[in-house]
Amino acid sequence: MTTRVWDYLPEYEKEREDILDAVETVFSSGRLVLGASVRGFEEEFAAYHGVRHCAGVDNGTNAIKLGLQALGVGPGDEVVTVSNTAAPTVVAIDAVGATPVFVDVDPRTFLMDVGQVAAAITPRTRCLLPVHLYGQCVDMEPLRSLAAEHGLVILEDCAQAHGARHHGALAGTMGQAAAFSFYPTKVLGAYGDGGATITSDDEVDRNLRRLRYYGMEERYYVVQTPGHNSRLDELHAEILRRKLRRLDGYIAARREVARRYAEGLADVGLVLPQLAPGNDHVYYVYVVRHPRRDDIIAALKGYDIELNISYPWPVHTMTGFAHLGYERGSLPVTERLATEIFSLPMYASLSPDLQDKVISALREVVSNLG
Repeated sequence: MTTRVWDYLPEYEKEREDILDAVETVFSSGRLVLGASVRGFEEEFAAYHGVRHCAGVDNGTNAIKLGLQALGVGPGDEVVTVSNTAAPTVVAIDAVGATPVFVDVDPRTFLMDVGQVAAAITPRTRCLLPVHLYGQCVDMEPLRSLAAEHGLVILEDCAQAHGARHHGALAGTMGQAAAFSFYPTKVLGAYGDGGATITSDDEVDRNLRRLRYYGMEERYYVVQTPGHNSRLDELHAEILRRKLRRLDGYIAARREVARRYAEGLADVGLVLPQLAPGNDHVYYVYVVRHPRRDDIIAALKGYDIELNISYPWPVHTMTGFAHLGYERGSLPVTERLATEIFSLPMYASLSPDLQDKVISALREVVSNLG
């Protein structure tokens, strides 16, 4: 049997009764769009984070896009972020007409190198967009100081960091707003696309709710400002409500998987994930590093084990962003990591037996590289 890098079926078997009850709850409610399930999830997700507002949207990309727009970021503005991220982070910046400005990442944690941000700020900079990558948070104190000094807003990309903490503060609570994805693979995942943007700013929340609903407010067909059709689906919201109650359990299970990897692979020759100071990691993915990454991935296929690369192509090297003018070598750490990093199977319901299979195979493959 193939060992996949992610598999929802074991979790579904365990939670099937509750998931199907969520479906029945929505289908028998008489309201399929922006009903009680969306409202309930928004209230509960905001409460989990200790913020005033949550606006559910249709996916994580639009959570970033609408978050930027709600914060007043648009054409002519610059947004400082990283290239070592999923492309949607940058796609969303481009979609509002702003220009992404990249800084390199820390070679140990693979997170934004906050020491490079000050030099990237120009008179056009409007927003800092840290990506809390792989399950742990960027060092936010320097970013908050820079934002205050230069009059900038911070939008946190929390697509990979549900429940992660930085010096005790939850990811998503350290800027003016934060964007989340509920894509099925996430620490808190729906059974399809979904997203949300949270904030404690009343005006930002009003902007978000207009933007996700064509630009309308109280009355249908009365557009205040042009918006989008970006509503969180009622069915996914009800499933997310149920799963939110289990989020801390998912995180605990992921940390146990990470602990077993750290113990089983300590002396193999892989560079294992390093925890940044003050962070509580939730291990959305378990990313390791080796200079012969491609050989290892190829060899593991012979053991019927799938691995993944997060990410093989830095955003600034993609054809679609060639117009930004970044040359090869401009972000050396990011570019080097793209040739060496790969992800091991990681999900809350990964069994010890399957994980032992992965550990044993990796130990054998790496020791035989020569």
